[in-house]
Amino acid sequence: MTSLTVSQSQPVKKKKVSRDGKLLFLLSIPFIVGMLVFNYFPVYGWVYAFFDYKPGVPLSATPFVGLEHFKEIFTSSSDLVNAFVNTLAMNLLNLLFSPLAIIFAIMVNEVSSGKYKKFVQTFSTLPNFISWVLVYSLAFAFFSSEGLINMAFGKLGLDFTVQPMANESSTWMFQTFLTIWKTLGWNAIIYIAAIAGIDSELYDAARVDGASRMRTIWHITIPGVLPTFLVLTLLNISNMLSSSFDQYFVFYNPLIAGKIEVLDYYAYRMGVIVGDYPYATAVGIFKTAISIILLFSVNKLSKKLRGDSLI
Repeated sequence: MTSLTVSQSQPVKKKKVSRDGKLLFLLSIPFIVGMLVFNYFPVYGWVYAFFDYKPGVPLSATPFVGLEHFKEIFTSSSDLVNAFVNTLAMNLLNLLFSPLAIIFAIMVNEVSSGKYKKFVQTFSTLPNFISWVLVYSLAFAFFSSEGLINMAFGKLGLDFTVQPMANESSTWMFQTFLTIWKTLGWNAIIYIAAIAGIDSELYDAARVDGASRMRTIWHITIPGVLPTFLVLTLLNISNMLSSSFDQYFVFYNPLIAGKIEVLDYYAYRMGVIVGDYPYATAVGIFKTAISIILLFSVNKLSKKLRGDSLI
């Protein structure tokens, strides 16, 4: 009884926030404000999906239509279905080729020369910082009807042209190739960091046991980066309906419109070009809802496979 009374009478020590913690919080405020302004405040615009909104008419004077625009999604023309298929197809192709980043990271890690390794890492990462407008300019210079490649074929006397920017049958693979070229080095950085985190004693033990370089990669390096690959793959699956809008915007043209129009571009076309803002907003909400469902489904799958959740 006495010990209980003493313990209750002891003052509770408040946890003091260090000066560095306050400084870090102050430094993070601009980023928090930016996130709120660009990611959360625009959510207010979702209200337009429930009204028959016309530009120039106040929302208070706009008739409320409820879920009519969402019903229109399921009864709309085949354009939305086509955009949905294009989005899934190109994201699945990107997912299929995602192991290339692991292969590239392992190849860079196996380079013995430190200077050459830094050069390769820097050179392969640079395309990630090139805008898609410049990528389009480069692709046009190489693959247009009067581009470098077709001119070279003409000089060699070959009656053969390569025009992936005007050929629907090669649009998906060409866009996937451009995505790989642009993001391969950047994506490999994560796997290079994962490889650096593998215990070096495992490699020493493998060398003592006489394991070859390929055996070491197969039994130590690959298992070491697989957890990272699994997490990134699950996150990519949850983001299947989101696309690089600027990529498909700059490469869009009437000759390949049927294969390059993704959901983001479809919402842009219906909202900005056609002027059907409520329907375009409803499409965006529908895409977001499916993405959230995918995220939580993948999170549940991660718990089963890894014993740990993503969120």
